[in-house]
Amino acid sequence: MNKKTKWGIIALIGIGLAGMAIHTFLPRENKELSQAPQKAQASNRSRSLNVIGEIIKESSISDGSNITGLLLPDEEVNLSFETSGKITAINFTEGTHIKEGQLLAKVNDAQLQAQLRKLEVQLKLAEDRVYRQNALLEREAVSKEAYEQVQTDLAMLKAEIDMVKANIAYTELRAPFDGIIGLRQVSEGAYVTPSTKISPLKIEFAVAERYAGILKNGANLTFKVDGHLKPFSAKVYAMESHVDPTNHTFAIRALYPNTNGALMPGRFASVEL
Repeated sequence: MNKKTKWGIIALIGIGLAGMAIHTFLPRENKELSQAPQKAQASNRSRSLNVIGEIIKESSISDGSNITGLLLPDEEVNLSFETSGKITAINFTEGTHIKEGQLLAKVNDAQLQAQLRKLEVQLKLAEDRVYRQNALLEREAVSKEAYEQVQTDLAMLKAEIDMVKANIAYTELRAPFDGIIGLRQVSEGAYVTPSTKISPLKIEFAVAERYAGILKNGANLTFKVDGHLKPFSAKVYAMESHVDPTNHTFAIRALYPNTNGALMPGRFASVEL
C-alpha cells in the first residue's frame, strides 16, 4: 500500500466519524431548541406581578364654602320721648330684658293730668245737660236744634279728653317689643337709648355670584362663633334680588332662633354652606 492510498483511507475514516458525531448532536440540539419556548412560558407563569387596583363606585360630591357673616338683631330701634319735659321716673335697669309694652320711663305730666280731671268734670255736666234736653224734647218743651247743640258740645268735650290722654301717653316711654334695653344717655329732658331685640337673630353674609340660583329660601346652614365649641344651625329666609356689580356677590340672610339668648348681635360668624 502506497503512501497516497494510506492517507485516503484515513480521510474516509475521519469523515465517517464526523458524520456520526453530527448525527448524534443534532437531535439533542433540536430537542433542546424545541423545548426552550416551553421552559420560557413555564418561567413566565411562575413569575407574579403586584397590581394596585380600586373598585369604582358611584358617590356624591359637595361644593362647600366658608364665609364670614354678621349677627344682626331681628328688630332694633332708638327710643326717645315724643315730648319734652323732666323725667320723673325710670323703671328699668340698663342691659336687662324688657317686655313689650313695659313702661320704661316717665316725663312730668302734672299739667296734663290736671287738665284731664277738669275735662272729666265737664264731661259729667255735659252728659247731664244732654239727658235733660232729651227729656224736654220728648215733651216738645225745647227745640231740636237746642238738643243737637248740647249733643255737639258733649262730643267735642270727649274729643278734648282723648287729645289730653294722647298727650299723656307721649310722656310715657314704653318698650315696642321684647328685647334687651341698652344704656341710657341722659337722666333729664330728652331720653335716648338703643333697644335691641335679640330673639331671634339674623345672620347676614354674601356669597359668590356662581351660587346665584342655587341657594333657595329654606336652605339650612351652620355657623360658628368664637367662644362656642358647637356650631349653630340657621335657615335662609331671604336673599338679595340682584348681584352686586362691584364685587360680584349677593347678600343672603338666615334666621337663628336664639331662644336661650346665648348669642348677641354685632358679632362675627363663620358661615358654612
